Amino acid sequence: MTDRIRELVRRTVPIGARHAMKRLAGRPVTPRSGHVRFGDLRRTTPISSDFGYARGGPVDRYYIEGFLERHAGDIRGRVLEVGDASYTHRFGGSRVVQADVLHIDPAAAGVTFVGDLADGSMLPDDAFDCIVLTQTLHLIFDYVAALRTLERILVPGGVLLLTVPGISNIATDEWGDTWYYSFTHHALGRACDAVFGRDRSEVESHGNVLSALAFLHGLGQDELTEAELDEQHVEYSIVNAVKVTKAV
Repeated sequence: MTDRIRELVRRTVPIGARHAMKRLAGRPVTPRSGHVRFGDLRRTTPISSDFGYARGGPVDRYYIEGFLERHAGDIRGRVLEVGDASYTHRFGGSRVVQADVLHIDPAAAGVTFVGDLADGSMLPDDAFDCIVLTQTLHLIFDYVAALRTLERILVPGGVLLLTVPGISNIATDEWGDTWYYSFTHHALGRACDAVFGRDRSEVESHGNVLSALAFLHGLGQDELTEAELDEQHVEYSIVNAVKVTKAV
């Protein structure tokens, strides 16, 4: 379309019709100031306050589980997971020789080590081929000490698969009292470099302004299309993830 034709369209075609033409062409429409239609989102409380578990599953889990699926081959041998071993078994399968669980609650199902990662004294040196740590580091105030524990307990050449929240609300359950941080990809990469050494980490960021808005409102991942979820804008990431390989 030439500049002359664009100007003719701008002068003669109503704004609503021009917006409709853009939508048909698959182009995003930028409403004028004061003409944004918020619809169901014009509210000061979230649509759901349970991170989307009741609406088809949290949006952030789409990214977390996609990250683990892409690195499933690293979940092998003796694996430590924090909280429970569900991701270890789901993505590691028959490659897992031994599945261990770290939890602060000694009564937790399947727990083999009890304690805090920032302390880590209950965990053996050079013991684990892989560590799966999803959405936990932000609950540990001294997270650098926790990273040092993770480096110590991995075997040489072992892999840490770690995810942290970016844009997120704060939990209202028992974890809300120890929800200390959200991480940018810069902070995550720099912290891992400081503990594991440079060039040991592969940092990923996942999310965009739409998925961040859906996540903050507690919408389920099924309420967005895969194309909407898969478009990545690092400045609006809701999950930052890193694969770290311990030096041999």
